[in-house]
Amino acid sequence: METTGRIEHDFLGEKEIPAHAYYGVQTLRALENFNITGITNAQEPFFIKAFAYVKKAAALANSDCGVLEPAVCEAIVYACDQLIAGKYQDQFLTDLIQGGAGTSFNMNVNEVIANIGLEYMGHQKGQYEYLHPNNHVNFSQSTNDTYPTAVMLCLYFKLNLYIEALSDLRKSFKRKAAEFEQVLKMGRTQLQDAVPMSLGQEFNSFATTLNDDLKRLREAQRKLTECNMGGTAIGTSINAPEEYPALCVKYLAELTGLPMVLAEDLVEASSDMGTYVHISSMLKRNAIKISKICNDLRLLSSGPRAGLAEITLPAMQPGSSIMPGKVNPVIPEVVNQTAFYVIGADLTVTMAAEAGQLQLNVMEPVIAFSIFTSINYMTNALNTLRLRCVDGIKANVENCQAMVMRSVGIVTSLNPILGYETSASIAKEALATGKSIHDIVVVERKLITQEKWNEIYSFQNMIHPVFINA
Repeated sequence: METTGRIEHDFLGEKEIPAHAYYGVQTLRALENFNITGITNAQEPFFIKAFAYVKKAAALANSDCGVLEPAVCEAIVYACDQLIAGKYQDQFLTDLIQGGAGTSFNMNVNEVIANIGLEYMGHQKGQYEYLHPNNHVNFSQSTNDTYPTAVMLCLYFKLNLYIEALSDLRKSFKRKAAEFEQVLKMGRTQLQDAVPMSLGQEFNSFATTLNDDLKRLREAQRKLTECNMGGTAIGTSINAPEEYPALCVKYLAELTGLPMVLAEDLVEASSDMGTYVHISSMLKRNAIKISKICNDLRLLSSGPRAGLAEITLPAMQPGSSIMPGKVNPVIPEVVNQTAFYVIGADLTVTMAAEAGQLQLNVMEPVIAFSIFTSINYMTNALNTLRLRCVDGIKANVENCQAMVMRSVGIVTSLNPILGYETSASIAKEALATGKSIHDIVVVERKLITQEKWNEIYSFQNMIHPVFINA
């Protein structure tokens, strides 16, 4: 049984590795070099799982090509299955942001798989003559094809959770739309009274805009199924058997259940970051929409005595250390802030994608970090918004209706009958005197009958107006 550390070497020299560690010398160098975010690959289990799928597919393809011994392939497959099952996650200690285009994490994976495999074969950790991180686990591969393929698989898995959270939020808004269907309120443009609508229509619009993003996110997700496995260093497939790329991608599709395909041009696929830019921009688009909705919720709930107060948000915590009884819209506020992060992260992805040179973009780790964290944070924000805010929103029905009838904006419905000039004079008088539009039009000027007023300003005609000009 191991009681002391083992000595491993690379071409830079030797390092002592803790006896319990399944990682090796190159991982240890990464731990020394890249203390950047404090967020390690151990905190991204989908990334580990994705890399394990990549390594398993590669081993099976290499075995079919006759370049990997059956016993070695079996050991690698066993180790990969352990990682796919969620074991050994504590062995992936490299920082998500690292130099070397992801080489440190690729080697972290290679070393852990090799040492798990060695124990499976009855050997000690570090006895790489039997199963080597580079010679066997990384056979027919490079960081430049394994890392981006693993990133794409990880993003696919993570987007499934994001899409689920967004779908649940859309359903919550849809339920509220049905609940508020008969609540009459004033619509506003430029923060000024416009024309009437129902609160249900407003909430339904939130659901509709999110549904559009769901469609676009699923479309973007499909772009993640094209990979460059077998391109090795720069896309020329150096050191890979001729049959390997197609076989590897075939196995990857079988193992993941995803429609993985080989990129048409492996040289282009090894340097292009367009898919990441597209995914990130879709996340930004959705974050902007969510943030706008949160702005609306804060405005609609403002007050409660000196604001719009059309809705009441669930009270989550006391809102002030000095003002008794104050309750703030803390959930929309925190979601706003999360959206700002996602918007900023998209700029990071944009600059990193542009910063690639020639046949490789070495900035891929910060791209992965930016998109991973954006998905993580925004998924949490979507669930928080739904559970701790939207599900508990109440309509202030009487206040909504009272504001409609006090509003000057309802005079717009009289334009087809009275004309713009007359309607404008009515609005001017109402604003100057505080009189209601009803009293000026029906009682004082007798421009229309009460029956016509009732027809024009019925609930149904205010939320689904029909053309009335006589």
